[in-house]
Amino acid sequence: MTDHPIRTTVIGSYPFPGWLEFAARHLDQFGAADVEEMIDDAVVAAVHDQVTAGLDVITDGEQTRLDFNLSFYGYIAGIERETVSPRLWGPPAHDQRGKHRIVESLRAPNGLGVVEEYRRLQRLAPDGPVLKASVPGPFTLSGRLLPNKEYPDRYAITEALLPIVRNELKALIAVGCREITVDEPSMSCYAYKEDTRRFVDIFNRTIEPVVGKCRLSTHLCFGNYKGHAVGYRRIAPMLPDFLDFKVDEVHLEMANREFAELELIEKFAERMEVAVGVIDVKSYYIETPEDVAARIRQCLQYVPADKLSVAPDCGLSQTARWAAKKKLNSMVAGAALVRAEL
Repeated sequence: MTDHPIRTTVIGSYPFPGWLEFAARHLDQFGAADVEEMIDDAVVAAVHDQVTAGLDVITDGEQTRLDFNLSFYGYIAGIERETVSPRLWGPPAHDQRGKHRIVESLRAPNGLGVVEEYRRLQRLAPDGPVLKASVPGPFTLSGRLLPNKEYPDRYAITEALLPIVRNELKALIAVGCREITVDEPSMSCYAYKEDTRRFVDIFNRTIEPVVGKCRLSTHLCFGNYKGHAVGYRRIAPMLPDFLDFKVDEVHLEMANREFAELELIEKFAERMEVAVGVIDVKSYYIETPEDVAARIRQCLQYVPADKLSVAPDCGLSQTARWAAKKKLNSMVAGAALVRAEL
């Protein structure tokens, strides 16, 4: 995809401009054309920051997504979008994120909206960087839906969502998307206590129609809600089963975990390329290019440069924009330092 080793890439999300968050809370004061203009402007801002940093791979910053899952639920019929929140007050954490009732069979007659996002990115992005789309996998997407008689557990909900996600992936290929990340952080969060072979089966059935038709990756992290993880932060429980994911690249959270278990990336590199999180999106320490270069050199002990990409640990939506810009600039500059040494 690039003419040099150590690709610089991102997971998907980018901070909203402050004015976009304000406008989203006062949509009754804007017309439909105003809203479309705001969305375009927000994507232009996200693209600008990524292109200015010099990234090899960019996204639209997920500027149309209110939340990683919530926005997709708006496209799925059969959901009563009345939030059931178990805890409203106290320290921010994942248990404050509400769940939704399923009131009829799940379906998405108009898709999940990712195709429209990608078409906008095609229209607004400059030539040069690779354009990537990010789609949540069905297990992660099922996480905030409450089981009912038709769908008695999370796996039943996952199976209902699987063809919906699969159709979205096929539709992305049809409009020319050649780089897709299927985000399944819930699988990595639950790998320590669930059947990892079952996860692999779910994932591979989801992506089966697009394998070999694009550069396909998955993102495995331990959650990031207002700077907090949710999962058991260890890669070891994912192995060896997750090595059977039929992807070209796997994204792994490392910087926030102080590069614990870094040696395990060697196992992934035997089967696929590896994108290592070298930027901590949960910290406001701004990594220097030298910090990033030192981290990349650690990675090169286990993965050859032509199979290594670098990225933030997770999406940047929970990081202030001023910090996100500086972190991306350092990441690209650090990769350039190491690339010059090769």
